[in-house]
Amino acid sequence: GRFVDRRLIRDSALLNRQPFRKSLDFSGMQDRMAAMKRYLEEYIQKDLKRKIVLITGPRQAGKTTLAKMLSHNFDYFNYDYAEHRMSLLDKSWDRSKDLVIFDELHKLKNWKSWLKGIYDTESIPPSLVVTGSAKLDVYKKAGDSLAGRFFEFRLHPLDLKEIKSVTGPDKLEEKLDRLLKIGGFPEPFLESDESYYNRWKRSHLDIILKQDLIDLENVQQITSIETLIQLLKRKIGSPISYSSLAEDLQCSDKTVKRWLTILETLYVVFKVPPFHRNISRSILKAPKYYFYDTGQAPDEPGMKLENLVACALLKEMHFREDCRGEKWNLYYLRNKDGREIDFFLTKEDKPALMLEVKWSDAERSANFSVFEKYLTGAKKIQIVKELKREKTYP
Repeated sequence: GRFVDRRLIRDSALLNRQPFRKSLDFSGMQDRMAAMKRYLEEYIQKDLKRKIVLITGPRQAGKTTLAKMLSHNFDYFNYDYAEHRMSLLDKSWDRSKDLVIFDELHKLKNWKSWLKGIYDTESIPPSLVVTGSAKLDVYKKAGDSLAGRFFEFRLHPLDLKEIKSVTGPDKLEEKLDRLLKIGGFPEPFLESDESYYNRWKRSHLDIILKQDLIDLENVQQITSIETLIQLLKRKIGSPISYSSLAEDLQCSDKTVKRWLTILETLYVVFKVPPFHRNISRSILKAPKYYFYDTGQAPDEPGMKLENLVACALLKEMHFREDCRGEKWNLYYLRNKDGREIDFFLTKEDKPALMLEVKWSDAERSANFSVFEKYLTGAKKIQIVKELKREKTYP
């Protein structure tokens, strides 16, 4: 009884807070999204009875919440808690449960061998879900393999497509504006308060750099990596030069590349390389980097919109790979004359989509004509935020 009373007191206090009330007023989105099914849930449910399920993605994207929504009858262990670590070492979870969740298990030494042993000797049920904010595929490459024993799902923050599927098509323009300002991480998005988001953003990045980074790598130059993040924010949508970054940071190209790989591993940024039919030549060309949290982008509308579109494309690509087994790649196009298309997607190594992002330019980009003669078969779309009417061309 006391537990319920405390919950009621806490909930009534929350309802009196202005940001919370704003979210409730926003077409009841707070209520609907609090109990929403995330876009991966039905696909994960199908695999729980057959394989170990790995759920990776950025910190606070909703991995643990999703895992706990898979069943009402679960046992949960977080490797960061000492008491939970002892239970994991003893393997003393409740085997009468339908589901056992291992959070941040990759921090356990030889976790793959440990998990493989459990799966091979005890099998399923109970179903096994492993979550982690550092890319688990980094840890899959060394030591005993889990090959054939797991399926991996990459959970992304909210985007306009997922929000629309939950809340319906009403007020999409307002929801898009909120994504541009605050990004799609569920907690700040649902709060819908910029000052709250600014504080959340600072602590979120701080935890990644000062906890996850140290867990993953023995990196001492945290200040330099923080500076690198600030430099990347200014270069969203532009090809980056490793040598230029190295000069700014007073280190070697090799060090910059290593730090960028770490930031990718921790789901801070993701890389979009240039397309080239010769893969080895493409690797030598300058990539672009985007942030998983669109709110990290500078307060420049076009830059924020391009980052938001990049996040949505990557999310859709990962969904189709993880849930349908399709093979997709995300690039940008640029020729020797400097003509460029923002995004280029291939499906099964064949041209699928060219996509340009503009804030208010209603004229069809001339660069489509430059590339379409070489990359036939790709759909061509220009996304314009401030567009009075839609247009199609032959």
